[in-house]
Amino acid sequence: MARFLETIDLPLAPDAAFDLLSDWSRLPEWDPSAVSATRLDGGPIARGSRFRVVVSFLGRELGLDYRIREFERPERVVFAARSGGLHSLDEISFTRRGSGTRVTYDARLELGGLARLADPLLQIAFGFLGRAAVRGLEARAAAIAEDEARAGAAAAPRARRAGAGRGR
Repeated sequence: MARFLETIDLPLAPDAAFDLLSDWSRLPEWDPSAVSATRLDGGPIARGSRFRVVVSFLGRELGLDYRIREFERPERVVFAARSGGLHSLDEISFTRRGSGTRVTYDARLELGGLARLADPLLQIAFGFLGRAAVRGLEARAAAIAEDEARAGAAAAPRARRAGAGRGR
């Protein structure tokens, strides 16, 4: 089994961090190994929501159908997928930290049968891809936070002007 466990501090409120990471149709926004990601069902994202994710892994494209196994907004979400002899489990936890969020990302890949002999190679590749995804996530979260700050700064003068006219 290959495992990637990382703790990341993001400059987003827990709700915003949770929304970014629980909607895997947004995976290509921050994970460079994600070739594509599509929501397979409708309605609000919740337990049972399904996503088709195509990743570039070990030199080939691999499609996985993920389902949200656990959904506890905004504290925790768990994704699971099984494809042939590969089982993937991603557990993401969110904790408020100051004005941002500490995210703990615990991803596991398990090969079945004789493919388990490739576990050492899988661990190396998975670590490399995981670190690239963390860098992408940090950059995407920083861009979202910057956009939110700009929007807030632009709204403040309008609010002051609107409030100044009320006193007359």
